[in-house]
Amino acid sequence: MKTEDFNYHLPEERIAQTPIEPRDHSRLLVWNRKEENLLHRKFYEIEEFLKPGDLLIINKTRVIPARLFARKPSGGKVEILLLKKRENDLWECLVGGKRVNAGLELSTEVDIKIKVIENLEGSERLIQFSGSIDPYLPDIGQMPLPPYIHTPLQDQGRYQTVFAKETGSAAAPTAGLHFTNGLMDRLTKKGVQFCQITLHVGLDTFAPVTEDDPEKHKIHTEWCEINKESANLINQTAKNGARIIAVGTTSVRTLETGARYARDGEVIGAYTGPTNIFILPGYEFKVVQAMITNFHLPKSSLIMLVSAFAGREKILDLYQNAIENEYRFYSFGDAMLIL
Repeated sequence: MKTEDFNYHLPEERIAQTPIEPRDHSRLLVWNRKEENLLHRKFYEIEEFLKPGDLLIINKTRVIPARLFARKPSGGKVEILLLKKRENDLWECLVGGKRVNAGLELSTEVDIKIKVIENLEGSERLIQFSGSIDPYLPDIGQMPLPPYIHTPLQDQGRYQTVFAKETGSAAAPTAGLHFTNGLMDRLTKKGVQFCQITLHVGLDTFAPVTEDDPEKHKIHTEWCEINKESANLINQTAKNGARIIAVGTTSVRTLETGARYARDGEVIGAYTGPTNIFILPGYEFKVVQAMITNFHLPKSSLIMLVSAFAGREKILDLYQNAIENEYRFYSFGDAMLIL
C-alpha cells in the first residue's frame, strides 16, 4: 500500500467555493455496497434510504473563529490561527509572519497581549494570552476556512452545523453541514434517531499524507467524547439490530475509538480524551455500518478512511463518477451516502 494509491486528479473548477442554499439541496451520491447500486439524489432525499430505528451519529463540535491578527512591537503584522487550547489561556497555534519566536510579545486590537512561549514544529507556536480571548473571538476572529477556499464567506454561520454546541474545532465537521432543522425533524418523525458525540477537529485533518508508506504517517491527535448516555443509545441500537450511521469521518473516528473501551456484550464504551486513530484499508470496523461523508482531498487520511470502508478502487471509481457528473468537492461540496 502506497500513498500514491489514493491519488486522483480533480479539476479546480470542481472545488466548491461557496455553500449551497438551502443546505440540504446539495447533491447526494448513494452507493449501496451489498447491492452494488449507485444512485444520484439531492441530500434532502436521504430519508428514502433511512429506516425507523436507524441511529445517525452527529458531531456537535462548534468551530472557533480562530483566525486573528496581532502586531509586533515593530508594527509588523502577524496572523495567528488558534489550534488547541491547553489550559489557562495557553494555546497551540500556527503563526504567519517573520521572526515570530519564543519571547516575542504581541498586541491585539483588544486589551489583551500575547506572549510567544515556545517554538513548536514548523510554524506552530505555544502562546499565552494575558486574559481570556474567548469573549472577543466572535468580534475579532475569522472563520478558518480551508486554504482551497478563496471566496470570502458572507455568512459565518454557514461554516457551522445547525447542531453545533461545544466550541473547540479549528475546522467544521463538513458532512454535517448538509442537515437542516427541517430535515432532522422529518427524519425524527420517521423514527430515525440522532445521537450526539464530540470530536474537536484540528486543521491537520486537511493535510495530505507525505510519506510514501501511509502507515508511517504521524496522525494528528484530537479530543473526543462519547458520554454514557450516547454509549447506551448506540449499544441499544446495536442490540435492536438497527443501523449505526456515522455522519462524517469525525464521527467515524470517535465511534471506532469508543469501540476500544467496550465491555462484554457492548459495541462501544463511554470515553473522553485524546484519539489518534488512523483508519487504513484492512481495518475492521467495530461500530460503523454506514456513513455520510463529503468528497475528500487526494492522498489525505480521510480518503484512506473511506477507502477502508468501501474499498480503495471503488472509492476512486465513485470519485471519478462524481467528477464526470459535476459534483462539487471538499468542505462546501456535495455528499456521499455509503450503505
